[in-house]
Amino acid sequence: MSEHTHLKQLNGSAATHCARNEEQHNKCSDGKCSKKVQQDDTWSTFRIIRVCTLMTPTLTLLYEGCRHPSEPWALLGDTNMPLWDWTILFVVLIYTVLQGTLYYLPFGPVELGGKGSNGKVLKYNCNSLHAFVVSSAVLVGMWSGCVFQACLITNRIYSLMYACYVVSLLMAIVVYLHSCKQQTSNEIHTKTGLLREFSLGKEISPRIAGIDMKQFFMVRIGFMGWGIVMICYLLAEIERDGLVSLPMLLVVIFQLLYIVEFFIDEASVLPTREFTNEGIGFLMIHGEYIYLPFCSSIPAFFLFHRPLQINLPTGILICLLYGVGLVIYHFSNEQKGRFRKDPSDPAISSLKTISSPTGQNLLVSGWFGWVRHPNYLGDILMTWAWTLPCGFSSVLPYIPAVLCTNILRERANEIEEACQEKHGEAWQEYCRCVPYQLLPYIY
Repeated sequence: MSEHTHLKQLNGSAATHCARNEEQHNKCSDGKCSKKVQQDDTWSTFRIIRVCTLMTPTLTLLYEGCRHPSEPWALLGDTNMPLWDWTILFVVLIYTVLQGTLYYLPFGPVELGGKGSNGKVLKYNCNSLHAFVVSSAVLVGMWSGCVFQACLITNRIYSLMYACYVVSLLMAIVVYLHSCKQQTSNEIHTKTGLLREFSLGKEISPRIAGIDMKQFFMVRIGFMGWGIVMICYLLAEIERDGLVSLPMLLVVIFQLLYIVEFFIDEASVLPTREFTNEGIGFLMIHGEYIYLPFCSSIPAFFLFHRPLQINLPTGILICLLYGVGLVIYHFSNEQKGRFRKDPSDPAISSLKTISSPTGQNLLVSGWFGWVRHPNYLGDILMTWAWTLPCGFSSVLPYIPAVLCTNILRERANEIEEACQEKHGEAWQEYCRCVPYQLLPYIY
C-alpha cells in the first residue's frame, strides 16, 4: 500500500494509496531532490472551500450512480440508506479512540524521522500491522458472535461518510487549537488567514499525548479505515448471499494485500513530501477519514449493489495483472530503498549509475533502467486489476483507477521537474538512457 501520493490535487495533503510512492526522487541516494515547500500556494480560498464542502456530497452522488438502477435514490428519501445516523457517529468515534489506543501497542519497530519542536529526532511507532490485526480480529470476532452485523455499515454507508466528515472536523479543530498553543520550529511560516491555516495546517509534525497526528491520520485512520470497510463488504455479502462472489473476493483480497504490504513497510511513508514538508490541517484529516476509505472502496460498493460473475480464466488473467503490478511495485521500491540507504550494498553494487554534480548518483539499470518510475507503474497496474472484476456495464467503478493513474502521472512530472533543476545535465543524460517515464515503448 499508502499512502499515501496523497491525492493532493483533490483533497489537499490526504494520503491515499498513492502516497508512499511520492518521494523526493526515487533514485537519489539521500532522497532529497525537491526543494522544501513551506505552504502550497495553489490552494486558493475558493478551492479550499470547494473541497471542504463538496467532496462528501460528490462521493455520495458517485455512490448513488453505482447502485442498481432499480433501487430508489437515497437522496430522494430512500430510508434504507439514510444520510445521518447517530449510532454510526458513535461507531466512528469509538473507532478513532480504538486506533489511538492501539498506537501504544508495544510491538513493531520504532523508526527515526526528522527533528521535532524540541530539536530532538522524532520517533515513530510503526506498529500499524499489529493494530490492523487486532482491529480486524475484534471486528470478525464480534461478527462471528452475532454482536455485530456488517450490513450496519454497508446499508448506512452514506451515514458513515457524513459521520466521518463530522469527526474529521472535530479532530481538525483539536489539532488546530493544539498548534495555536505551540511556538515550534516545525510551524509553517506563511502569511495566511484563518481558513488556510485551519485547512492546510500550522504545524508539520504536531504530537498530542505522544501520538504523532500526521502518522495517526495518514496510516491509522486512512489505510486502517480502508481495510476495515473492505472487510465489512466481504462479511455483508456473506450475510446476504451465504457466500462471496469471485469478483468481490478478488477486489477485497487485492486491496487487503496492498494495505497489509503498506503496513509491513509503514516507515516508507516517513520520507514522503506530504509527511516531511506539509502541514496537517482539515484537508488532510478530511481526506483520510473520507477520500481514502470511500473512494478506494468504490469497486466493492459497486459489486455489492450490482453483483456479477466472471469465469475462472478471466479471474486468472486479472490475478496475473495484479501479480505483475505487485512484483514491479514491491521490488522497485525495495531497490530504491536499498540504494537510498546504502549505495554500496552488495545487492545493488553492480547496478549502473550516473554521477550528479550534487555528489549523488542516479540509477540507470535495474528496475529504474527500465522506466523512470517503475513503482508508479506497479501501483497503476494493481489499481486497475482490482477494478476490472466490476466488468464493463458502468464507467463509475473505474473512476478511482483513472484518478490514481492521472495523479501518479502528474506526480512523476513534478518529481522530474525538481530533479532536472537539481541534477541538470546528469538528469538529462539519465532521461536519454531511460527514455520512458511509466510504460516501456509507449509513455
